[in-house]
Amino acid sequence: MQILELGIWSDIACPWCYIGTRRLRDGIARFRETHPGTEVAITYHSFLLTPDMDVDFAGSEADFLVARKGVPRAQVQEMLDSVTGIARTEGLEFDFATVRPANTAKAHELLHFAKSRGRQAETNERLFRAHFGEGRHVGRVEDLAELAAEAGLDRDDALGALRSGAYEAAVHADLERAAALGIRGVPFHVIDDAYGVSGAQSPATFAAALERAVTDETRAARGH
Repeated sequence: MQILELGIWSDIACPWCYIGTRRLRDGIARFRETHPGTEVAITYHSFLLTPDMDVDFAGSEADFLVARKGVPRAQVQEMLDSVTGIARTEGLEFDFATVRPANTAKAHELLHFAKSRGRQAETNERLFRAHFGEGRHVGRVEDLAELAAEAGLDRDDALGALRSGAYEAAVHADLERAAALGIRGVPFHVIDDAYGVSGAQSPATFAAALERAVTDETRAARGH
């Protein structure tokens, strides 16, 4: 079986990263229709949209964006309404009125811990849903440990890893690699360390990128 390695730089606080997971899923499904013997192995990598942010922000997502971007509240609300509508077309329910802005560095540590336990995809999905749809906090270690348990991980093990900072170095390594690759926005997808796809592209675009990667690798293996 051929395996394509797909690395995804994303942030739990990024709505387009969550939307991108659905479009990518559909793109992989299209790709597998013509390549049933090829597996796509996904690894999520850390990216911090607001690395200087406090663990807690006293206000709503709209409050945060108004302060961060310096734009009128009406413009921010229009943007949030727009992305909510787009998310709904992908089967996702966003509730920005309950989103709790937070520094996501610890959430990324949890994702590395989850990777070590073979449940990174499930944990990534749980964090996204908790943040954008349930008003849960994704910055504090105790809250993250509860979400880890809901994603099928051991709560106490997760809490211990978060408190100890065991995966801080892994997060920093991802951030450094993102900088080396010139990644300035997320989601950003890298296929087999050779092909980059930026943004929450359409399923057709993702399928085409995977097709190109597997075709080029086949040609290289044949010496063409």
